[in-house]
Amino acid sequence: MQYDPVKRQLGSVFNRSPFLRRLFYRLLDLLLLRAWHVHRELRGWGRGAGDKALHLYDAGAGYGQYSYWLSGRLPKARITAIDVKEEQVADCNAFFRAIGRPQVSFQVGDVTRFQQPDSFDLVVCVDVMEHILEDEAALRCYSSSLKPGGMLIISTPSDQGGSDVHDEGEGSFIEEHVRDGYNIDDLKAKCLRNGFSRVEARYSYGTPGKISWKLSMKWPLSMLNTSKLFFLILPAYYLITYPIAYVLNWLDVSMRHPTGTGLIVKAWK
Repeated sequence: MQYDPVKRQLGSVFNRSPFLRRLFYRLLDLLLLRAWHVHRELRGWGRGAGDKALHLYDAGAGYGQYSYWLSGRLPKARITAIDVKEEQVADCNAFFRAIGRPQVSFQVGDVTRFQQPDSFDLVVCVDVMEHILEDEAALRCYSSSLKPGGMLIISTPSDQGGSDVHDEGEGSFIEEHVRDGYNIDDLKAKCLRNGFSRVEARYSYGTPGKISWKLSMKWPLSMLNTSKLFFLILPAYYLITYPIAYVLNWLDVSMRHPTGTGLIVKAWK
């Protein structure tokens, strides 16, 4: 399935006012299990960040939902957000100006080339690595841009069925992915040989998460990709399915998984 056309349709609906954009971010936070996992790691990092002047990097920022979440929790922090899509960057800059958060700046850029040596306390990279061929170039840019002791957080599909690929030769659910998922040890090794001194990795999207993802994301996106008319019945669909998905998301974040279709990686410079 091509994900970008669906994203553009959603963006056209929720970009009409700051209120709708805030609502969109809230819906993403509730629906996307990866957001639950990333927020958990960000809260843990934030508890040790203290009250110092922080500079954060949102690498491959997309809609800007993680920059929004971080700027709400850390209003004194500066956030630099990079994305390759000019229209998306312009939309995000307009939104953050409209809501009075000038400390968040979006720029058009390529994460495999963008560097600000020894500048950032934290790099957040959510659902980006599976989209870029030159992943080690991106990791080198992240490590060089971090201050000593700074941390990188990655969320990406694993090779245990990530991108909804389960058999050899099966295509990815998201056609824009250049790889179906990472081997956990391979990604850790790539971090270590590209400037990071310590790496921790764990699986996400275990058994509860895989069921939740189908309920809250795979099936609705598949139907939206088939017909825009499905927008009309989305509220009723989620009214029925989301309470189940909510409990499954909570279980997935609360448990340690021996395997899973997602990876959460933390690496320190």
